This record gives sequence, structure tokens and C-alpha cells, in this order.
Amino acid sequence: MGFSLNIGKCTLLGNYRDNNEDSIEAKTFPDLTVCIVADGMGGQAHGEIASRRAIEIIPRELRKSLVASMTGDAAKQQIRKSIVQANQEIMAMGSLDKEMKNMGTTVVLAAWRKNNELFLAGVGDSRAYLIRNRKMTQLTVDHSLAQALVEAKTITQEEARDHKFKNVLWKYLGSKEVGDGPDVINVLIQPGDRFLLCTDGLHGFVPDDKILQYILTQSDVQACADGLGQLALEMGSKDNISCIVIEVV
Repeated sequence: MGFSLNIGKCTLLGNYRDNNEDSIEAKTFPDLTVCIVADGMGGQAHGEIASRRAIEIIPRELRKSLVASMTGDAAKQQIRKSIVQANQEIMAMGSLDKEMKNMGTTVVLAAWRKNNELFLAGVGDSRAYLIRNRKMTQLTVDHSLAQALVEAKTITQEEARDHKFKNVLWKYLGSKEVGDGPDVINVLIQPGDRFLLCTDGLHGFVPDDKILQYILTQSDVQACADGLGQLALEMGSKDNISCIVIEVV
């Protein structure tokens, strides 16, 4: 069975920020589609620079290396390498310009090679979700101090949602902690699957059940992405808001 993807994307400044440090991209090459959401940090325009470089470098590297004949494990390795390359280039910019020293960005991405597998990876606290059979599953793990406390069984997942360290990241692009790259997962896709890539401007202010409820009411992915952005605004998001909605058909 042949698959194709419908993609909707949205990025909003929001009501509380002077500039949008998020960057989003959905690039389609002959044998590859790459969707990326990045949430920059570092103040002034530097977060915007870091997130923009992430969405430029990763598709560039994947176009060169992620060939259709690769096995799943080899593909995962190339995705990790593309993220590591972005991290190295962002860190290099910071080392050359002291004003950019502390800039960084989260990243969450989906890569598809026109077969039955979609690969996903994330660094930081931007997330990937799968919506299937009217249920939503978080596929990525936040690299926040609050999530680290959950994994250490110091606090519960529910307590982490409002924890004072929920927005404090210990791993992001622009940090040495990226190491050899993040975990990469692959999902065997089915017709009707939807994937949501989003920043914490959305998931940090709209509970998962409300995100799912909204997605289930929308037949058009672009209207869905735009509506999720507006929903985050209505629920008081104080951040930039960005998302990509991917539908398998």
C-alpha cells in the first residue's frame, strides 16, 4: 500500500513576546519528507538564530545521507548524526560570538522515506505525539529537570506538569549534553494516523486531552494546526506557539 502525507503548520508570536524564537519547516525532497519544529532560547534574536539554523542544517544533512535503501538502524544513526551536526554548528557560532554564547534551541522532527516507517526524534521539551484510534500518545521524552525528577521517581508525572523546573532544560541544541544524539524511534504508519510536533507554547498550556479533543474535530490538517495555535492563545499561552500536524493517507 502506498502512503502520502498531508501537512499543516502554524507558528505564532503570541501575546507576550516581542519576537518569535520558534522556527518550523516541512521540506519534501524526491524520496524524503522532513518536518521540524524548533524552539529557540538565548534572549534577543539569538534564540531565533539557533532555531533557524536547526531547521536549515538537519534537512540538509538528511538529504545527503538518509537514502531509501538504508535499514531502520542505519537510518536512525543518520538522523542522530544530522542532529549532532546541527548541535556542533550552533555551538561553534556561540564560541565565535560572545553575544551568542548562551543561545540554543529545542528540536523535534519527523522523517519519512515514502515507505511504511516514520522516524521521530527530539531534543529539549518540544514534543511529538501520535494520534491513532482516537487516542493520543506522547512519543518523545522531555529533557527537562522536572522530567528527570519523574524518572528518578522523586515526583509524579502529574506533579511535573506544574513543577518549577518544568521549563529548565538540561539538554538542547547548543549544549555538550547532546553527545552522540538523541534516541530515534520509528513508527509503522497506518492510514488515518496523525502526528503532532509542537513546542511547549502549545503543550505547556493546553492539556493533552484538550489537544486530542480538538484534533478529532478537524478534518483539514492546516485548519487543525491553525486552530491549535489559537486554542493555546485562548488558554493563556505566554510563549511563542508552533506546531506541525502530519496526516497519513
